Amino acid sequence: MLRRTMTEFDIRAGLQHVLKRIDEVLLQRPNEIQAARPLLVAVSKTKPAEAIIEAYDSGQRDFGENYVQELVEKSQHPDIVAKCPAIKWHFIGHLQNNKINKILSLPNLHMIQTVDSEKLATRLDAAWAKLKPASESPLRVLIQINTSGEEAKSGIGMNEAPKLYQFIRNNLKHLQLVGIMTIGAFGFDYSTGPNPDFVSLMQVHRSVCEANSLTPDSVLVSMGMSNDYDRAIEMGSTVVRVGSSIFGHRAVKA
Repeated sequence: MLRRTMTEFDIRAGLQHVLKRIDEVLLQRPNEIQAARPLLVAVSKTKPAEAIIEAYDSGQRDFGENYVQELVEKSQHPDIVAKCPAIKWHFIGHLQNNKINKILSLPNLHMIQTVDSEKLATRLDAAWAKLKPASESPLRVLIQINTSGEEAKSGIGMNEAPKLYQFIRNNLKHLQLVGIMTIGAFGFDYSTGPNPDFVSLMQVHRSVCEANSLTPDSVLVSMGMSNDYDRAIEMGSTVVRVGSSIFGHRAVKA
């Protein structure tokens, strides 16, 4: 059992369980899938600094946050700054244009996973160039794709993704475009077959690679969360975003 009590979660054990499961699934992944070992991003939204520090002390380095203000507070939290010097922050929520400067100025920002338009990409490129010295590495980004077609979800349409990929690669030198991501519909019933969102994202992956003359292993695929990261890895995911399986169920956000 991973739980210590009904209200406290053994983060170290949760993290070890997820990493072990990733290794198990990799052994089962079809050989024709050209993909690296998945990067685990620990989704720490609504979790306190102490939980992040415990995961960091257990070896985790990549953490994901959905809300700008929460990332602002955590990335500058004195205990996290002091105890987690090599932490890497991934922003995995919807990014509004008026919050760009706020988030790009944060320490240890590693990646924005939710770029979904030429307009947002262009503004990120300009802001990064203005905020950072010329010697600074480009900002790593992923294109978010709305594979489920839900109006409530952000993301560019599947057919438009290769064009956006090409636009960023050819025009925005301050962005390092490294892959694609999707959130997908929640609660898919796997007894009915493969997750259509994962199928769709892998189709986009192939289209992006073909349109831009890229090898499959050079384009990251961010899909899969606590309830289905193993299924996502089987299909080719190279970034999984896992929260409750590491930190326990989240408190309701006020």
